[in-house]
Amino acid sequence: MFDHVFRPGAIGALRLPHRIVMGAMHLNLEALEDGGEALAAFYAERAGGGAALIVTGGTAVSPAGAGGPGYGVVGDTSHRAALRSAASAVHAAGGTIALQLFHAGRYALPGVAGTDGGAPFAPSAVYSRFSRTTPREMTAGDIARTVADFARGAEAASELGFDAVEVMGSEGYLINQFTAPLTNLREDEWGGDAQRRRRFPVEVMRAVRAAVPGFPVLFRMSGADLVEGGTPADDTAALAVALAEAGADALAVGVGWHESPVPTVQAQVPPGTWAVFAKDVKRALVAAGRGDLPVIASNRFNRLAHAEEVLAAGGVDFVAMARPFLADPAIVTKSREGRTDAVDLCIACNEACIDRSFGTERVSCLVNPRAGYEAEFGRGAAGGGRRRYAVVGAGIAGLQAARTLLDLGHDVEVFEAACEPGGQFRMAGQVPGKADFARTVRHHVAELAERGAPLHLGHRIGPQDTALLRTFDGVVLASGVLPVRPALPGSALPNVIDYAQAFAAPHTLGPRVAVIGGGGIAVDLAHLLTAGNGQEPTPAEFLASHAVTGGSAAPVRPAAPAREVTLMRRGGRVGAGIGPSTRWVALSQLRAAGVRTLVGVAYEEITREGVVVRDAEGERRLVAADHVVLAAGQEPERDARAALRRAGVVFEAAGGVTGTAGLNAVRATAEGLRAAHRLVARTAPGPGADATGSGTGFATDPVATPSRIGTKPASGHHTNVAAGA
Repeated sequence: MFDHVFRPGAIGALRLPHRIVMGAMHLNLEALEDGGEALAAFYAERAGGGAALIVTGGTAVSPAGAGGPGYGVVGDTSHRAALRSAASAVHAAGGTIALQLFHAGRYALPGVAGTDGGAPFAPSAVYSRFSRTTPREMTAGDIARTVADFARGAEAASELGFDAVEVMGSEGYLINQFTAPLTNLREDEWGGDAQRRRRFPVEVMRAVRAAVPGFPVLFRMSGADLVEGGTPADDTAALAVALAEAGADALAVGVGWHESPVPTVQAQVPPGTWAVFAKDVKRALVAAGRGDLPVIASNRFNRLAHAEEVLAAGGVDFVAMARPFLADPAIVTKSREGRTDAVDLCIACNEACIDRSFGTERVSCLVNPRAGYEAEFGRGAAGGGRRRYAVVGAGIAGLQAARTLLDLGHDVEVFEAACEPGGQFRMAGQVPGKADFARTVRHHVAELAERGAPLHLGHRIGPQDTALLRTFDGVVLASGVLPVRPALPGSALPNVIDYAQAFAAPHTLGPRVAVIGGGGIAVDLAHLLTAGNGQEPTPAEFLASHAVTGGSAAPVRPAAPAREVTLMRRGGRVGAGIGPSTRWVALSQLRAAGVRTLVGVAYEEITREGVVVRDAEGERRLVAADHVVLAAGQEPERDARAALRRAGVVFEAAGGVTGTAGLNAVRATAEGLRAAHRLVARTAPGPGADATGSGTGFATDPVATPSRIGTKPASGHHTNVAAGA
């Protein structure tokens, strides 16, 4: 199936068994004060799962280059110890690892940078909407010191046991800032024309090569900045050739800046879209007689089948996949063995990975909440013998709890009140761009069947199940949430339905729909109702829809929507609970589809003609609609908890049943993982076992709530980023 993927290759002196590179991801593990244990465990598991070459998250070449407080700095003694530990762990697991050398430039957050007054520096003093600051223009001395910092970083990587380095020159960070007319306004030897703008990356490459002769050096360059005033396509081609002549052993090609108006790593982007720009780089090298230099395509590959397709077509030599290794560390091994259906796919939700990487929270993964916590949550069978557990609820929290219990070596049965599994995650899978959400549910259900764990659909746990519940050693309660039906006049009219009913039969809704509520569920429903034929765009169609040509982009007017949809909410922001790297994309799509949004409204009544509201100015108005959908809130399902308490069964709770404040799928799967581990610990024979049957809620365990900890990203307009993702 993967003849091109599993063809051996080489990058400089490195001999690699296949053509998949694990791309760089900042993890917020790099600066943990744990001696590097978490970082080493994270990378070792990926190496053991078949990742032949791993590129680390960016390690700053100086304090001024750190993108935030969670970044490692190569010159820091404590960080060096963690890096050495990570390299050793990868080697012990049979892999190779490259240290990414990083400098944020104007994307460094104010107060973090190690310059005078904590101000970031950059080629020119051009305001950044991402860091919300205007950087200081670099002096000639700053530039010389920074070039030397990259060279010293490469020397340190060799000394620490790494097998290669990657120089980060893409995604709008410092090196990329020098090549773009937008951010390089200089008129000296470092700017003013294309040749002088590319001098800085070329000098960095030369300095690194001189510092580590013979050591493999990858250079990550931008194939398309996707911003007005970004690096012109001709300049990108010339830079690729210049980097080859300066000694690069491979060119990894990224796309997009944080400030780009074009999504690059979100679920709405078709897989493989950006390979075209890696092929452009390869063509430039071939034309210059340097076609032997490996080129690595990246961004939005989540299946090895996508990589195989691009490699088979020619024009690139390797494919970098980053977030897919978060979702499934063994994606390569499973695919090599022909078990592609067993792969946990990255669904490009960005919530636990990219969104967290801009703050201080530990990066993890919605579909694999063990990611980043490998040292804390093992996969081996738990002690105390095999036991029998039930999971109440087959939403995403319950499915995660069930598979965790199976991983720990126990027998599991799952009970689901609905006739289909997946809960609200299944609803999301209907939305255009989110088909992989539904695939995740199908995958989890198939895994239960393969592992002999019965799934009882249409079985609502209640008082009649007391005897049944007592046959289990313990229970994970993940019965989820129910839609709230607000007490509005007219809410019982036949044209009023809740969001669950709307997702169950969207084709039955009329041409005008008013949605009471403006959160993530309402936004998803609006996408579903305005999607027309619902067909996913091809990469070419996606690029055309954003007028992406030659590395720049401009919006194009979309086709007319299938329905007229109005979203209303009492609060001030539609989609407030959606992660920052995705929210702007979702809202842009709604605007393009003509979806109206009304905020700050007061609901007065629902009629057969629509919803009567008072708008933010106090004016009474009718929002005309054929159907009114209630998506204004949820409440925990309570019957199953009461049944468990009556039965006196030991249980742990996970997901929406523990509370709806801040509820999302990331929280649900993290809770499912941790609830399963706690339940096994509580029911283990011997001292410390708890057989009282009182049960606990997830919120009692602060370690188990990583999605509620940390700082929010300091982005301004867009958060369109994932180096290597």
